[in-house]
Amino acid sequence: MTAEAAVRGGRVAEGLRAYRLIVAMWIRSTMAYRTSFVLTTLGNFAMTALDFVAILLMFSRVDALGGYALGEVAFLYGLTSLSFGIADLAIGSMERLGRRVRDGTLDTLLVRPAPVLAQVAADRFGLRRLGRITQGALVLGYALVTVGIDWTPGKLLLMPVMVVSGAGIFCAVFVAAAAFQFVAQDAAEVANAFTYGGTTLLQYPPTVFARELVRGVTFVVPLAFVNWLPASYVLERPYPLDLPAWVAFAPPAVAVACCALAGLAWRAGLRSYRSTGS
Repeated sequence: MTAEAAVRGGRVAEGLRAYRLIVAMWIRSTMAYRTSFVLTTLGNFAMTALDFVAILLMFSRVDALGGYALGEVAFLYGLTSLSFGIADLAIGSMERLGRRVRDGTLDTLLVRPAPVLAQVAADRFGLRRLGRITQGALVLGYALVTVGIDWTPGKLLLMPVMVVSGAGIFCAVFVAAAAFQFVAQDAAEVANAFTYGGTTLLQYPPTVFARELVRGVTFVVPLAFVNWLPASYVLERPYPLDLPAWVAFAPPAVAVACCALAGLAWRAGLRSYRSTGS
């Protein structure tokens, strides 16, 4: 191992330790008010459940959506919600960075002896977001019971890989969107278009969207690797854009590449930061 690699490894370990300590602090703070925690978690569960209720209402009028039955759409929905829920729980606080840049409170994080990324990601850790994860897992469980999937070892292995890789891709999008805030300072809605908007997009079959949009979320912002492409293999559906079958197993590599690029964007954004002077 080179000296540079050792230094980078030490920084990663330091960041993970700082993240863990800050998260533990916020969890202790949250659990001090257990009733409030339960109510907010239930509220988060109910709010996210309304998205699936809208899908159920659609299927009360149609038998298929873009050629996909209810169980198959539920499969896409559950995978997306579960992956995004994990990413949102882990680093969803990144979306507050724009506010910190505008009011100058990011300066207080810069002088602390801990990586800024770990501090921003763990700030105000929202344990209530477990409601979204629970709701997504329940819908995915319903889909697995409803859809008659011909299980093979490859499909069984792909299920956890999809969830973990999807969460990694969403984490990369959160970090990249936060890095953009260093430049734009007031572009939270633009960032949300790629995080929350991307989640909503992936909850529906690719066949209902224009081919240009599918190309965009495959080759530009590769959200299609969260569920559309691997789910095509599991559900034995045609691949979007007539891509080869091996792309179903590409999500781990795509997640690693996205995280690496997001890390570069974060470092570039942090170097360009100029304090408000207040």
